[in-house]
Amino acid sequence: MTELRERLFTGLDSFVLVDPHTHINPLQPAAATLDDLLGYHYYTELAHSAGMPREQIEEAGIGPDERVRRLVGQLEPLENTVQYAWLIEMCRQFFGFAEDRLTLRNWRALYDASLKRMQEPNWSRQVLSASKLEAVFLTNDFDDSLNGFDTAIYIPCLRTDDLVFHLARPTVRQRLERSTGNAVGSTGQLREALAARFDYFRSRGARAAAISLPPDFSPRPVSAAGAQAALSAVLKAGEEASADDRQTLARHVFWTLAELCDAHRLPFDLMIGVNRRVYPAGVHQGQDLFDSRVSLIQYRELFNAFPRVMFPISVLASVTNQELVAFSWIFPNVLTNGHWWYSNTPEFIERDAAARLEAVPQSKQIAYYSDMYKLEFALPKFAMYKRLLAKILAERFVLDRGWTEERAIDLGRRVLRGNVEQVFFAGSN
Repeated sequence: MTELRERLFTGLDSFVLVDPHTHINPLQPAAATLDDLLGYHYYTELAHSAGMPREQIEEAGIGPDERVRRLVGQLEPLENTVQYAWLIEMCRQFFGFAEDRLTLRNWRALYDASLKRMQEPNWSRQVLSASKLEAVFLTNDFDDSLNGFDTAIYIPCLRTDDLVFHLARPTVRQRLERSTGNAVGSTGQLREALAARFDYFRSRGARAAAISLPPDFSPRPVSAAGAQAALSAVLKAGEEASADDRQTLARHVFWTLAELCDAHRLPFDLMIGVNRRVYPAGVHQGQDLFDSRVSLIQYRELFNAFPRVMFPISVLASVTNQELVAFSWIFPNVLTNGHWWYSNTPEFIERDAAARLEAVPQSKQIAYYSDMYKLEFALPKFAMYKRLLAKILAERFVLDRGWTEERAIDLGRRVLRGNVEQVFFAGSN
């Protein structure tokens, strides 16, 4: 069994992939110091959870080496976590780290060695090559200029959260007006502004729109009169507008975005279930959680109304995976997409990925994305997923069903790479 899994992993690891969801800054895609890696929110929030005061992590003015030293001093409670395993694998693969623990005894040598590597010419390209990635999708603010980087490698994705949920903020409306030259005093003008952003993103090679959604959001169409009344109330009162008016406007904008995705043949990535600022005293990006109120039944009207729009769906909790499997089983335009955030640990991935492979058409699964902020994280994260995928394929397909190893690897290629091509690139202009 071990040798079979190793052979399957080797086959899966030979594919050059496209990462369909990241938070990479294309102007500085790779880490500049070890602080860019240890400062990833997984490490800061875990260290804080284990007892490190937030003030020691986020103290203004401390240098990157001092923050690394402080965090390293708090890593021992984290050594059991998969995130720690990612860190050690990165340090070994990229910086020649030869030990199995990062401690106050050895951190300085690693810091200096990593700094030297990161200052090499074309470090980002070296990391992409070592990670076997040819391109990554970005998460772009709606008013991003999309200039200064190669959009064939760093692929734009229109992130729409602010447009849907924060138009009551004057700064968001001003950003939309500046980026489009359109006023937003009426729903007609608002639609023109949104359409202008879609046109611009498509002209710069965007391959998807995306949004993160709270558990209580239920998209549905809004009447023209209702939408205009809500917009007028929000323009007058701003963030003091009633919750009903802000919710009505959010639904109207969301529905308009779905219509524009339909018109542009863009997939609309939905990341469903996050509650923001559950723990306000937490570190940066370590404040959000999920609960079990979310159900995909809230999206049935959307899925029925836009049969031509592909909806790659990420769910925040593994407990929602069975419902996602069922919706992908039934709806042609609903796809399973990655293992997001709190589901991105081996125990949950193995169970959830196996359920998808056993129940959802193989053409409707986007196996994994890194969700990374720096390129170095792609290597350990994708390696983790491919090891688990090799285990599932070995046990459930080769041994249980009698598939050949070649057929199992072909299935792996399809969900890892082929479906990314089909969903995001086939038929696009």
